[in-house]
Amino acid sequence: MDKLNRCSWAKKPLDIIYHDTEWGVPLKDEHKLFEFLILEGVQAGLSWSIVLQRREDYRQLYDNFDPAVVANYSQQKIDALLSNATLIRNKLKINASVKNAKAFLQVQNEFGSFSVYLWGFVDNKPIINHWQTHEQVPNETDISIRLSRDLKKRGFSFVGPTICYALMQATGLVNDHLTTCFRHSKLK
Repeated sequence: MDKLNRCSWAKKPLDIIYHDTEWGVPLKDEHKLFEFLILEGVQAGLSWSIVLQRREDYRQLYDNFDPAVVANYSQQKIDALLSNATLIRNKLKINASVKNAKAFLQVQNEFGSFSVYLWGFVDNKPIINHWQTHEQVPNETDISIRLSRDLKKRGFSFVGPTICYALMQATGLVNDHLTTCFRHSKLK
């Protein structure tokens, strides 16, 4: 095993790969942003490790997270997702994913891209935090609260302040790698 210092939550192999290659990396790709929006909502009440274990299944079953396709899911498709044991079968979360795809497309239409909209909340540059311990990392911030309120006004679901902050962390709007983590300095 390597001797790199990582954030304390990165323990399992999938978590380590995700931590080392994706978490906190500034992301502007529309399909990836939609993927994280959906997966962060799926994660509500669960661990990210559980979601990561099922991520490839979600990609396949959710048409590679194409919001234009997901927005047009029929009730038959939603029922098929609800009956698929490889997904987290929560009716509210699956219905929210379709609702969020529609709202995502509306934001793209209004702002030119979801990325432009999202990154506007941090003035188009990542917030670099300097946490020394995992306990210092907040679950939500003023910005995630504002983002949550705005997303809800635009028709999104499963986008509370904590989910929004997790989205911001995942997509690099904030760098919450601990200062002792080898990734912190790489993402400045």
